[in-house]
Amino acid sequence: MTEARTTQKPLTGRFVLIVTLAFFAVVIGVNIVMMRLAISTLPGTEVDSAYKASLAYQGEINAAHDQDARSWKVDARIERRPDGAAALRVEAHDRDGQPLTGLAFSGRLERPADQRQDKLIAFAELDKGEYGASATDVAPGQWELVIEGDLQGKRVFLSRNRVVLN
Repeated sequence: MTEARTTQKPLTGRFVLIVTLAFFAVVIGVNIVMMRLAISTLPGTEVDSAYKASLAYQGEINAAHDQDARSWKVDARIERRPDGAAALRVEAHDRDGQPLTGLAFSGRLERPADQRQDKLIAFAELDKGEYGASATDVAPGQWELVIEGDLQGKRVFLSRNRVVLN
Protein backbone atom coordinates (compact mmCIF):
# COMPACT_ATOMS: atom_id res chain seq x y z
CA MET A 1 0.00 0.00 0.00
CA THR A 2 1.19 3.41 -0.87
CA GLU A 3 0.32 6.44 1.15
CA ALA A 4 -0.84 9.58 -0.56
CA ARG A 5 0.96 12.52 0.82
CA THR A 6 -0.26 16.02 0.46
CA THR A 7 2.29 18.68 0.65
CA GLN A 8 1.29 22.04 2.06
CA LYS A 9 3.13 25.23 1.47
CA PRO A 10 4.41 26.73 4.65
CA LEU A 11 2.72 29.87 5.98
CA THR A 12 5.26 32.58 5.54
CA GLY A 13 5.42 36.08 6.93
CA ARG A 14 5.31 37.49 3.42
CA PHE A 15 1.97 35.77 2.67
CA VAL A 16 0.46 36.99 5.96
CA LEU A 17 1.60 40.54 5.21
CA ILE A 18 0.07 40.47 1.70
CA VAL A 19 -3.26 39.08 2.96
CA THR A 20 -3.40 41.63 5.79
CA LEU A 21 -2.59 44.55 3.48
CA ALA A 22 -5.16 43.34 0.91
CA PHE A 23 -7.83 43.06 3.62
CA PHE A 24 -7.24 46.61 4.88
CA ALA A 25 -7.04 47.96 1.31
CA VAL A 26 -10.49 46.54 0.56
CA VAL A 27 -11.95 47.91 3.83
CA ILE A 28 -10.46 51.38 3.28
CA GLY A 29 -11.52 51.39 -0.39
CA VAL A 30 -15.14 50.53 0.48
CA ASN A 31 -15.16 53.19 3.21
CA ILE A 32 -13.90 55.84 0.78
CA VAL A 33 -16.52 54.92 -1.83
CA MET A 34 -19.34 54.95 0.76
CA MET A 35 -18.15 58.27 2.21
CA ARG A 36 -18.05 59.93 -1.22
CA LEU A 37 -21.53 58.63 -2.06
CA ALA A 38 -22.91 59.86 1.26
CA ILE A 39 -21.39 63.32 0.90
CA SER A 40 -22.46 63.76 -2.72
CA THR A 41 -26.09 62.83 -1.97
CA LEU A 42 -26.43 64.74 1.31
CA PRO A 43 -28.88 67.61 0.70
CA GLY A 44 -27.69 69.62 3.69
CA THR A 45 -29.25 70.76 6.89
CA GLU A 46 -32.63 72.37 7.42
CA VAL A 47 -31.16 75.27 9.41
CA ASP A 48 -27.57 76.38 9.76
CA SER A 49 -27.82 77.01 13.49
CA ALA A 50 -30.37 75.26 15.69
CA TYR A 51 -29.61 77.75 18.46
CA LYS A 52 -30.49 80.78 16.31
CA ALA A 53 -33.61 79.02 15.04
CA SER A 54 -34.74 78.35 18.60
CA LEU A 55 -34.26 82.02 19.50
CA ALA A 56 -36.48 83.06 16.56
CA TYR A 57 -39.17 80.51 17.45
CA GLN A 58 -41.09 82.82 19.81
CA GLY A 59 -41.25 85.39 17.02
CA GLU A 60 -42.75 82.75 14.73
CA ILE A 61 -45.37 81.92 17.36
CA ASN A 62 -46.27 85.60 17.73
CA ALA A 63 -46.50 86.02 13.94
CA ALA A 64 -48.84 83.00 13.75
CA HIS A 65 -51.10 84.52 16.45
CA ASP A 66 -51.15 87.84 14.58
CA GLN A 67 -51.99 86.07 11.32
CA ASP A 68 -54.81 84.17 13.01
CA ALA A 69 -56.21 87.38 14.54
CA ARG A 70 -56.47 89.00 11.07
CA SER A 71 -58.87 86.20 9.97
CA TRP A 72 -57.84 86.44 6.35
CA LYS A 73 -59.07 83.85 3.89
CA VAL A 74 -56.31 82.88 1.49
CA ASP A 75 -56.92 80.11 -1.03
CA ALA A 76 -54.05 78.68 -3.06
CA ARG A 77 -54.38 76.35 -6.02
CA ILE A 78 -51.67 74.59 -7.96
CA GLU A 79 -52.11 72.85 -11.30
CA ARG A 80 -49.73 70.80 -13.37
CA ARG A 81 -49.36 71.91 -16.99
CA PRO A 82 -48.61 69.48 -19.84
CA ASP A 83 -45.17 71.10 -20.38
CA GLY A 84 -44.03 70.14 -16.84
CA ALA A 85 -44.59 73.57 -15.33
CA ALA A 86 -46.80 74.25 -12.33
CA ALA A 87 -49.31 77.12 -12.37
CA LEU A 88 -50.16 78.69 -9.02
CA ARG A 89 -53.01 80.99 -8.14
CA VAL A 90 -53.68 82.70 -4.81
CA GLU A 91 -56.88 84.50 -3.84
CA ALA A 92 -56.70 86.63 -0.70
CA HIS A 93 -59.64 88.24 1.14
CA ASP A 94 -59.91 89.93 4.51
CA ARG A 95 -62.37 88.92 7.23
CA ASP A 96 -65.16 90.93 5.54
CA GLY A 97 -64.60 89.25 2.17
CA GLN A 98 -62.90 92.27 0.58
CA PRO A 99 -59.96 91.47 -1.71
CA LEU A 100 -56.53 92.11 -0.26
CA THR A 101 -54.46 94.29 -2.57
CA GLY A 102 -50.92 95.55 -2.35
CA LEU A 103 -49.52 92.37 -0.85
CA ALA A 104 -46.26 90.99 -2.18
CA PHE A 105 -46.68 87.23 -2.32
CA SER A 106 -43.69 84.98 -2.81
CA GLY A 107 -43.36 81.26 -2.55
CA ARG A 108 -41.28 78.17 -2.76
CA LEU A 109 -41.85 74.63 -3.89
CA GLU A 110 -39.66 72.62 -1.53
CA ARG A 111 -38.76 68.97 -1.83
CA PRO A 112 -39.22 67.35 1.57
CA ALA A 113 -36.07 65.26 1.24
CA ASP A 114 -33.74 67.32 -0.96
CA GLN A 115 -33.49 71.10 -0.72
CA ARG A 116 -31.33 71.23 -3.85
CA GLN A 117 -34.50 70.79 -5.94
CA ASP A 118 -36.37 73.72 -4.31
CA LYS A 119 -37.97 76.22 -6.69
CA LEU A 120 -38.52 79.92 -5.91
CA ILE A 121 -41.79 81.43 -7.08
CA ALA A 122 -42.52 85.12 -7.62
CA PHE A 123 -46.21 86.02 -7.68
CA ALA A 124 -47.70 88.91 -9.61
CA GLU A 125 -51.02 90.59 -8.80
CA LEU A 126 -53.43 89.66 -11.59
CA ASP A 127 -56.53 91.36 -10.26
CA LYS A 128 -57.75 92.72 -6.93
CA GLY A 129 -56.92 90.00 -4.43
CA GLU A 130 -55.75 87.53 -7.09
CA TYR A 131 -52.11 86.62 -7.54
CA GLY A 132 -50.55 84.22 -10.02
CA ALA A 133 -47.22 82.58 -10.70
CA SER A 134 -45.68 79.61 -12.45
CA ALA A 135 -42.70 77.38 -11.83
CA THR A 136 -40.89 75.56 -14.61
CA ASP A 137 -39.35 72.09 -14.65
CA VAL A 138 -41.28 70.80 -11.65
CA ALA A 139 -40.69 67.08 -11.24
CA PRO A 140 -43.60 64.85 -10.23
CA GLY A 141 -43.94 63.82 -6.62
CA GLN A 142 -44.43 65.35 -3.19
CA TRP A 143 -43.68 69.01 -2.64
CA GLU A 144 -44.10 71.45 0.20
CA LEU A 145 -45.80 74.62 -1.06
CA VAL A 146 -44.69 77.59 1.08
CA ILE A 147 -46.47 80.90 0.47
CA GLU A 148 -45.47 84.14 2.19
CA GLY A 149 -47.29 87.44 1.98
CA ASP A 150 -45.45 90.67 2.76
CA LEU A 151 -46.98 94.07 3.41
CA GLN A 152 -44.59 97.03 3.49
CA GLY A 153 -41.59 94.76 4.00
CA LYS A 154 -43.10 92.80 6.91
CA ARG A 155 -44.29 89.20 6.59
CA VAL A 156 -47.99 89.13 7.43
CA PHE A 157 -48.95 85.72 6.02
CA LEU A 158 -47.31 82.29 5.95
CA SER A 159 -48.75 79.01 4.73
CA ARG A 160 -47.14 75.57 4.38
CA ASN A 161 -48.99 72.81 2.55
CA ARG A 162 -47.94 69.38 1.31
CA VAL A 163 -48.97 68.87 -2.32
CA VAL A 164 -48.53 66.00 -4.76
CA LEU A 165 -47.91 66.81 -8.40
CA ASN A 166 -48.29 64.08 -11.00
